[in-house]
Amino acid sequence: MARPLSTFTCTITPFAPDGSLDCDAWRAHVGRLASVGMGLYVGSSSPGEGYALTAAETELVYGIAADTAAGRVSARAMGVETHTAAEYLELVSMAEAAGLEAMQIYCVDSGHANTPTPGELEAYFRTVLEDSSIPCVLSSHIFSGYVVPLDVLDRLVGEYAPDKLIGVNVTNTDMTYVTRLVDVVDGRCDVHVGGPMQALTILALGGQGFLSGDGNIIPATCRQVITAHASGDFAASQAAYAQVMRFFSANRWPGGSMRFLKAVMACAGLPGHTLRPPFAPLEPEITSEIEATLSRLDIPELAELLGRGELRSQ
Repeated sequence: MARPLSTFTCTITPFAPDGSLDCDAWRAHVGRLASVGMGLYVGSSSPGEGYALTAAETELVYGIAADTAAGRVSARAMGVETHTAAEYLELVSMAEAAGLEAMQIYCVDSGHANTPTPGELEAYFRTVLEDSSIPCVLSSHIFSGYVVPLDVLDRLVGEYAPDKLIGVNVTNTDMTYVTRLVDVVDGRCDVHVGGPMQALTILALGGQGFLSGDGNIIPATCRQVITAHASGDFAASQAAYAQVMRFFSANRWPGGSMRFLKAVMACAGLPGHTLRPPFAPLEPEITSEIEATLSRLDIPELAELLGRGELRSQ
């Protein structure tokens, strides 16, 4: 039996102009995503600025997301890369206490670009999985500097899915690795790709969907890629995919997705678009260029967001 298809947004974290956590804006943001059925991953390194959050703020972000999304959509913790399993288990405990559905487990960050051996990496994942109080999703992300060896993944999925291990999130431009990963998982848990670039490809391979930061701005359009495909309306799915990719491709400036996404939020007058140091906002002339670029995109959801006068007055 085929596993259900889905998509998730790696959420931004709203901050007030004074740099404090904007809880009202966070509730509104989670509510907007939930209203269109968009799943959530919260507190990420990017675009969630998770490293800029204190432990108390992380707990608050997790708790508000769980309460606001409860009974509406799947809300999961993404966390940040840690140096030890013990550090990650602290995040898992926060997510469990908040009532979040699951926790993504990044690969271990060994520091100074050191790469753990396959045995060390497997031991790290096993420690987290054994001691986790909620289901987990493993991450194999090329930005970690290495990927999870497929034989390690095969053993972990075989032993822990589907109870403790409910999915694998894979971010990699090497489609041979992504293809082999889907085949290794073999339907024993979900597979989602990171970013919209491979959204249609992962569906063709038998995976379940994609994660993106773009859903912070155009969640209904991102979700349409999945829902239309699931209903057999492939033309509508492809049309939505083209819109998502045009929005994604509008980000031509280096420095992480959070800068671009929060610049778009500023263009729309949405609260919470402040960045925390060490991140700084894009220059005003770039923000103006972004707004001009977005205004030329034929994306109804985006046009509605940018055109709402009441948002600009906030």
